[in-house]
Amino acid sequence: MALPLVYNVESVRARWTASIVAVLGIAGSVGVFVAMLALANGFRAAVVTSGSPENLMVRRAGATSEIDSAVNLEQLRAIEDAPEVRRGSAGPLVSPEVVVIAALPLKKTGTDANVQLRGVYARALEVHDRVRIVRGRFFRPGLYELVVGGNATESYRNLGLGDAVSLGGSVFTVVGVFDAGGSAFDSEVWVDADVLIPTYQRPRGFYQSVTARLAAPDALDGLKRRLEADPRFTVQIERETDYYARASRMMTGMILGLGSLVAVVMGVGAVFGALNTMYSAVAERSREIATLRALGFGAGAMVGSFVVEALLISAVGGLVGCAAVLPINGLTTSTLNFQTFSHLAFAFQVTPSLLAGGLAFALLMGLCGGVPPAIRAARLPVAVALRDL
Repeated sequence: MALPLVYNVESVRARWTASIVAVLGIAGSVGVFVAMLALANGFRAAVVTSGSPENLMVRRAGATSEIDSAVNLEQLRAIEDAPEVRRGSAGPLVSPEVVVIAALPLKKTGTDANVQLRGVYARALEVHDRVRIVRGRFFRPGLYELVVGGNATESYRNLGLGDAVSLGGSVFTVVGVFDAGGSAFDSEVWVDADVLIPTYQRPRGFYQSVTARLAAPDALDGLKRRLEADPRFTVQIERETDYYARASRMMTGMILGLGSLVAVVMGVGAVFGALNTMYSAVAERSREIATLRALGFGAGAMVGSFVVEALLISAVGGLVGCAAVLPINGLTTSTLNFQTFSHLAFAFQVTPSLLAGGLAFALLMGLCGGVPPAIRAARLPVAVALRDL
């Protein structure tokens, strides 16, 4: 025979001060846990969504990122001539790209931070089809003009539409702002590749990467086998989404590792708070427990009742913690992307699955804090407690 749930609700209400302390401890742990997961989720989403499953990326064999890669003109021509690459009205949908890191002052602090300059051509907008100009226009070939991602405009000084900015000893004018759907491109500055190369004294005929649109989703394997087997082409070819997914792993792992450590430490404190609350309940209700046992409620019923009570407290704490982190959903923050050594702005992403994980974490803390006191309640000597009535 189980004790009714109303008994646990009334018990929590009667000891509301101790219950609130336990609820707040669990809520704090859940809030930190979900917030760190949302931070990692947002960073991963910003990086991974930069790629398209319809695109391939070509880099130098052995290169870990675009920064340490080099693709020459001969290799570019082989990609452009490949039958696996889709053709547009103006030719193959291939985007050779030069990547340079520059320092610009942040709006918030005034200190310099790395921004990624990407030298492209007009066809880049067809290859990276999520990028679209939302204000102003695209740069004109051969001119010292820039188009800037929405997050870069918000993060750096002098990157507003119409502003003049000094880069590499030359003065550029911001002529457009683009939106890339919250991807890493939103934190970049794009410029004509033929202007960027001499400005930063890069060798002509070399690019950091080449991105191309596939003619068919399954066309990648054939092109990859053919070019990687040719000793003239020391390149690695992969789907664009795979490159960006791998690029997000290190930073995501660091965020999750640090967040998990903080959440576990706070969780241990919350468990001890729950233990203290439930042990106090057992001490205060020893006669009540003995009376219930004398009325026929067995040890199993007492264990179940106290576990339910602990889970009830932890569920409330979990819901409070989840509610507390909801306002950060969509909040933009920034960090250094160690893969590219550039500043990356991204938004927290609080998803239903993260909230469910936070609630599960709360229930786990409640279970850890409720089982030992429940077992103690079940082992109370009934006769000794009844003699005190």
